[in-house]
Amino acid sequence: MDTVIKVENLSKKYIIGHQVKEPYQTLRDTVARKSKKVGKWLLHPFLSSSAQSFSGTEEFWALKDVSFEVQQGDRLGIIGRNGAGKSTLLKVLSRITEPTEGRISIKGRVASLLEVGTGFHPELTGRENIFLNGAILGMGKLEIKKKFDEIVAFAEVEKFLDTPVKHYSSGMYVRLAFAVAAHLEPEILIIDEVLAVGDAQFQKKCLGKMEEVGKEGRTVLFVSHNMSAILNLCSRTILLHSGGIIGEGTTEDIVRKYLEKIQEGTEQDISSIKERRGLGRVRFTRISFEDDKGSPLEHAISGQPLIIVLEYQSKNKRELHNCRVSVAFNNNLGQALFNCSSELTNSEVLNLPPTGKVKCIIPKLPLSQSNYVINVFLEVNREIEDWIQGAVSLNVDDGDFFGTGKQYSKRWQGKGILVPHYWTTGELI
Repeated sequence: MDTVIKVENLSKKYIIGHQVKEPYQTLRDTVARKSKKVGKWLLHPFLSSSAQSFSGTEEFWALKDVSFEVQQGDRLGIIGRNGAGKSTLLKVLSRITEPTEGRISIKGRVASLLEVGTGFHPELTGRENIFLNGAILGMGKLEIKKKFDEIVAFAEVEKFLDTPVKHYSSGMYVRLAFAVAAHLEPEILIIDEVLAVGDAQFQKKCLGKMEEVGKEGRTVLFVSHNMSAILNLCSRTILLHSGGIIGEGTTEDIVRKYLEKIQEGTEQDISSIKERRGLGRVRFTRISFEDDKGSPLEHAISGQPLIIVLEYQSKNKRELHNCRVSVAFNNNLGQALFNCSSELTNSEVLNLPPTGKVKCIIPKLPLSQSNYVINVFLEVNREIEDWIQGAVSLNVDDGDFFGTGKQYSKRWQGKGILVPHYWTTGELI
């Protein structure tokens, strides 16, 4: 088979600036300091303001010395924890950003779906964006017309086809964006975690389409936290950690190595996580776990109370109105188990101070012994501010969930949700 992607010693460096935090000063001090700055600017007009506001810079290598090859028709999975470099790698492969070092050779037309609505013009309608994206991929008008009805049917947006896409919901954006990327016949299809926005039925349809694309001899690169999807779709997978490849091989072997890796410990401080979605004006900074007495927990116990403490910070000092906070539990394959949402349980609208903490209290943890992955979500006034998939992992130890003195895992091998239930008997008449 032909090699369609060849990556050699690829590295990507970012320069991070550190801003000086000045101590509290009086109004007179501020006026005097501003006057000095004006005087310096008059004397040195070419001195940039940004150079004065930062005390130093730091190099951050998002990718370091990454090398691999992809053959035509490969369905390659790319996995790793938050901050491993997955999204940066896809952006470099999609020519969105240039590498700092190394070489990339790509043979064939590439279509990328990295973020919701990537490549869409918000003022254009869905119909116009289909033709625009096709033109960007180098396709002629007649060629796009042949695929047009198929794209619209797949995306299920017929009623909104002549509506500007800025009015689309995130789910509609994703459906149309994926349909365009998959149906306009690129030789290489690059997909990031955006499929998580769609509903379960649409995700299943997308995975089926990607499998179909691979069988047609086209190449798929797929990044996901959903290990079940990776196992079903990808024949080969690479594992990234801290910007480098630490595993490459069959998907089964690499997923097993990844699951062992995420059980080594949890990252409680999540302020530095870069792989997150939302406007970012309010962000989660830390996650911790407590029992019902407020004591910190390293491991949760089946059937016992669990309190999840989410700390957050806002960029302004205004109260946050009409908030929705949710915590979702996935198994270690990335499959959804259950979701705890303030919108469902709180009878009144949730308003939050600009900086603080919010607690999710689970009176009786319905999970058997295993390792679980937690996603966190924050919405303010119907706008997504922060959404982190795979924010932390949580180890759950076996406990007496049913109050019978018996532990579930000692009897059954299955792992997942425990459901309160009871049995009765009766005589047939």
